[in-house]
Amino acid sequence: MTLMKRFSLIFRAKADKALDRAEDPRETLDYSYKRQLELLTKVRRGVADVATSRKRVELQATQLQQQADKLTQQAQKALAMGREDLAREALTRKSALSSQQADLEAQRAQLQGEEEKLTLASQRLQAKVESFRTQKETIKAKYTAAEAQTRINEAFSGISEEMGDVGMAVQRAEDKTAQMQARAGAIDELIASGALDDATAINRGDDISRELDAMSSQSDVESELAALKAGTQQQALGAGDSTPPAQVEAAPVAEPRTEEGRA
Repeated sequence: MTLMKRFSLIFRAKADKALDRAEDPRETLDYSYKRQLELLTKVRRGVADVATSRKRVELQATQLQQQADKLTQQAQKALAMGREDLAREALTRKSALSSQQADLEAQRAQLQGEEEKLTLASQRLQAKVESFRTQKETIKAKYTAAEAQTRINEAFSGISEEMGDVGMAVQRAEDKTAQMQARAGAIDELIASGALDDATAINRGDDISRELDAMSSQSDVESELAALKAGTQQQALGAGDSTPPAQVEAAPVAEPRTEEGRA
């Protein structure tokens, strides 16, 4: 296949596809109905023309018959007057008119036959046109309904797709909400357990705790030291003599220093 043939084939295919998309069956049906009405009008006009011609032939035949009757009367009068020659002339003219009358009668019969045929054809064509009009309206109604249904289905399909996207968005929102709720719950638990206390508060609490621990440790050391001193003195006195040992005054226990005392 040559390049030009391929190009022509592609062009015709695309043109046919474009025409198919642009074609509206309702417009095509209306145009066909309009053409049929035009043809019906032409047929009726033809019937009227044939009928008019037949009427003219009949009028001519009537006029010839009147002339023939007049010539007959003239021949009778000529014979009554003894003018056989005039009577013969009148009858001769009548004979010529008779041949014309025969021709007109033949034309009239032919025209009448054509008129009857055209009238019957017009009636049949009119019945077909009326039937086509009914069928056309039915097809148009079905096409309109199908078109509306197609648009509704397309709209419903679009809504379904959009609702699917909305459903996915809602699902993502619910997942994020659940995740945020879980995170908030976890943070609440950490705060409740003290793992996420304020860093400044934690540092201040640690300093105070360390100071209190140091004071308590020092007090324990002083108390234990005083107890050791008292025990040592009692042992020394018991070993030197039998005199009851003097009461050893216990060393005062150092009171814990408060924050104000330290200051």
